[in-house]
Amino acid sequence: MASANNLKFYINGGWVAPLGTERMGVENPATEELVAEIALGSVADADRAIAAARAAFDGFSRVPPAERIALLERLLVEYDARAEDFAQAMRLEMGAPITWAREAQVWAGQVHLQSTIAAAKAFPWEESRGATQIIREGIGVCALITPWNWPMNQIVCKVAPAIAAGCTMVLKPSEIAPLSGIIWAEVCDAAGVPAGVFNLVNGTGPEVGARLSSHPDVDMVSFTGSTRAGVQVALNAAPTVKRVAQELGGKSANIILPSADIAAAVAQGVEACMANTGQSCDAPTRMFIPRGSEAVAFKAAQDAATAAVIGDTADEAVTMGPLVNRAQYDKVQELIAAGIEEGATVLTGGLGRPDGMNRGHYAQPTVFGNVMPGMVVEREEIFGPVLVMLSYDTVDQAVAMANDTVYGLAAYVQGELTEARAVARRLMAGQVNVNGPEWDTFAPFGGYKQSGNGREYADWGIHDFCETKAIVGYGE
Repeated sequence: MASANNLKFYINGGWVAPLGTERMGVENPATEELVAEIALGSVADADRAIAAARAAFDGFSRVPPAERIALLERLLVEYDARAEDFAQAMRLEMGAPITWAREAQVWAGQVHLQSTIAAAKAFPWEESRGATQIIREGIGVCALITPWNWPMNQIVCKVAPAIAAGCTMVLKPSEIAPLSGIIWAEVCDAAGVPAGVFNLVNGTGPEVGARLSSHPDVDMVSFTGSTRAGVQVALNAAPTVKRVAQELGGKSANIILPSADIAAAVAQGVEACMANTGQSCDAPTRMFIPRGSEAVAFKAAQDAATAAVIGDTADEAVTMGPLVNRAQYDKVQELIAAGIEEGATVLTGGLGRPDGMNRGHYAQPTVFGNVMPGMVVEREEIFGPVLVMLSYDTVDQAVAMANDTVYGLAAYVQGELTEARAVARRLMAGQVNVNGPEWDTFAPFGGYKQSGNGREYADWGIHDFCETKAIVGYGE
């Protein structure tokens, strides 16, 4: 996907040449062919982007909230105008089927812009408590490090609240899926984002990401990615005591209660797990079913998993694309092999590509039954189209098994509403979904335990990019 800006960075309101010469190809995971080349930034590139953001902060932080909201509204207009460009970019860079790219990936960025705008209009920027005035203002220069699996969802979930709060920023998108980030920078330019407020530098985590997270002129790091990488970001940030907000890994539980329609609930859970080729940190990848329901549950899971339409990502009928790259494919294959070796039952799928496919990083939608607690596939985040099913004897046991994980990003419960609500309260996760609700972009999103800290979406995201100042004696 050729663009004159692929080999440039967006710094201080303009497209500039990198200071180094390193390049990286962008692969289409469906064909294993290179579709673009980008420049990889250096420490020096990160430094000049941070300097631009620092220089712009004082002025932008004083811009009234209404003007910042108007800027977000202009961004939404420009975003909508480039919707198909975003969809095609994400189809090529991460293998999203084109219908999914349009209806989920592009939509996610759009709806988060809309939610942030609505939240910013109602946000309590100032309030009086007796003689004390409480002011919420932008924290400063923010480093935003985003992943490849939901490119525009994560970019907008960071950039939009940062702008709303009056922050300036440097974005480093994933180098695996950078094309949508470059289009986003073009959207920012077209919308008239003031020079230095938004900056983009492509590069690797160990090079650009490490510099952004450790730089003394960066006041906050907002990172989405693996727990392993998140630990490194926190270590980098610690010496300068900057704020670190993280949305990390997950191994989310889905408890199917005895009161549920077992077949329907299982089918819904499989569909949610397999969406985005299983490459979602909040995917319900551990399904708990009542003992004795295995025959019905296993049949429903097989039927739902085999209903996936796998193929050319340009085909509007295709519902599942490839994994993002060879490394991810190999990881998923290794974990499927581990499940087989440990004695879990392969209900459908298994090792290798789907039948008839000889190229692309396509994995078979795989469901394991008769999984036991402690198995590798039950403990580790697979990040692919793999579901594990465990049986439980009592609801208390299901809750205990669901909570027995280092992660706590999301959880799911299906069954009679009163009982499901009670179970939801007991689950140690930042967001619990009851009976397959619609995506709520005003609900806080973030994790317990090693799934991270901080919250994103709407006013929750704006809060994370703000400092709170108390002016005591203001009203006397």
